[in-house]
Amino acid sequence: MTTRPNEPAPLPGKGNLVAAAFALTALTYGLARFAYGLLLPKIREDLSLGATAAGWIGGGAFAAYCFGIIAAFVAGARLGERGVAVLAGLMATCGLALVAVASSAWSLGLANLLAGVGTGLTSPPLAAAVARCLEDSARPKANGAINAGTAAGIIFSGIAVMAFPGGWRGLYGFFAAIGAAVTIWLWFAMPPGIPVPPPGDRPGRRLFRAGIGGLCVSAFLMGAASTSIWTFGAGIMRDDLGIADGGIPLAWILLGAAGVAGAATGLLTTRFGIGAVHRMALFAMTLALIGLAMATDAPAIAFAVMALFGVAYIVSSGAYLLWGIALFPDRAEIGLGLPFLMLALGQTAGSPLFGSIWEAAGSATALLSFAALMGTGAFWTPHVPEARPAPVTSAASPPGNRRSGGD
Repeated sequence: MTTRPNEPAPLPGKGNLVAAAFALTALTYGLARFAYGLLLPKIREDLSLGATAAGWIGGGAFAAYCFGIIAAFVAGARLGERGVAVLAGLMATCGLALVAVASSAWSLGLANLLAGVGTGLTSPPLAAAVARCLEDSARPKANGAINAGTAAGIIFSGIAVMAFPGGWRGLYGFFAAIGAAVTIWLWFAMPPGIPVPPPGDRPGRRLFRAGIGGLCVSAFLMGAASTSIWTFGAGIMRDDLGIADGGIPLAWILLGAAGVAGAATGLLTTRFGIGAVHRMALFAMTLALIGLAMATDAPAIAFAVMALFGVAYIVSSGAYLLWGIALFPDRAEIGLGLPFLMLALGQTAGSPLFGSIWEAAGSATALLSFAALMGTGAFWTPHVPEARPAPVTSAASPPGNRRSGGD
């Protein structure tokens, strides 16, 4: 990508760009998106929310995330990577601040919608900035590190809850203050200017590529099944397994700490291929959901389950990212945005569905049902065995005559 001639400002430092992108990911995904599940038990108590209502609020946030991804593609042509990234930080910050003062299910839902839009705006401009500012060989490592920001945000939220138990309003206010600082940082770290689409690019034909169907179905199923942990994991541990409030943030920290290993997704796919890593991660999450369903007699298993789910989720999302980029080596923001959009659509549907099954048949039935969904997602895999070398995981270099498939 290039910038328009009337905006020749120099690009920022590469290290500063990756660090700020990591911080934005930690803010929007780790705090604005996934901290809701950790703090949900206390929120439900204070606002008198049932599991179904909590699920609809979580699903609404995921739906807003979908809208944010689409908006990022539209706004990117006008605002550039820096403008969209700053808008993402601003929306997430406002959403977090409004959660802190929410007084009803409706106000909580609206706040989470705003935070969800901010999360959806995050990834496309970051992928485009990496493709624009970094060399081919540096992009897989940078994308993996930025994606691991989610795990860092989860760890931070768990530590914050342990330090300030019960004060969810104060924590959300604290998260909002962090969001304001990160948003300011982004203005200086992201590249200025507005990218110019490649010559001959036709927006209406960007998504018509072999292998899209398998990617979309698999990501949708994984996203739907993952809401069993992200939205309801803490509630199940507390209500059904009898784990004390002090133990739940510890489990969240383990989930995030294990997820840091997801930064190695690029290395794993280089060694074993995207398809093998994708299947391994989904089967690991399937095992985690089954383990949580069976943990009634041994609640301590839940901590191992959360760690397993954490590393598998981050590896899986990284594999989807690389799968998408393998299909769209010329448009990194689309290659990343499309699988993440399908993940969010699945989460939009999965969150209220899980809440309804839990209330009607119990958490074990809901977990086993969603474990089946997760395992089913592994049947769709990318046919990109040639994608193991680094050029395929780059965000802008076409892989020669290699072809991706997966339907």
